[in-house]
Amino acid sequence: MKKLILLSIFVIGATAATQAQTISENALGLRFGGGNGYGAEVSYQRGLGDNNRLEFDLGWRNDKNNYDAIKLTGLYQWVWNIESGFNWYAGLGGGVGSISAKDDRYYDNRGYRYYDETFIFLAGDIGIEYNFDIPLLISLDFRPEFGFHNNDNDRIDDFSPDIALGLRYQF
Repeated sequence: MKKLILLSIFVIGATAATQAQTISENALGLRFGGGNGYGAEVSYQRGLGDNNRLEFDLGWRNDKNNYDAIKLTGLYQWVWNIESGFNWYAGLGGGVGSISAKDDRYYDNRGYRYYDETFIFLAGDIGIEYNFDIPLLISLDFRPEFGFHNNDNDRIDDFSPDIALGLRYQF
């Protein structure tokens, strides 16, 4: 049994080492999601080494009739090569945001009542990407977010899954 465990660790380590690759130093683009109401986010990736990087995403929404919101996300990601430009990645991070929204449950002669809320969240990230021969990177990822907010209002979920398509220019 010990030999099998040691062999498995060796094979996984050798596979990871042989599939190391160089990722782009910088990538800037958009991340098109929709699960959490922010829509497209401006996305920036900064390579830290051959297979590690940071990703920062800024999303905002300005809707005069319903709500205004802004969210900043930061993630540390590990990237592994699958084959010929295909990579998969996983990461951890978090962020902060603010929302001002109309509360449909309260309406008086002055109009709707609004509430303001600040929140922080922890996030995971797993996805697949393709690095074209031209400086274009396309990705599809899943990002679960676990939020903590400053009051007991039930209008912001504590868990928010997000699936997004990313398009980034590499430089």
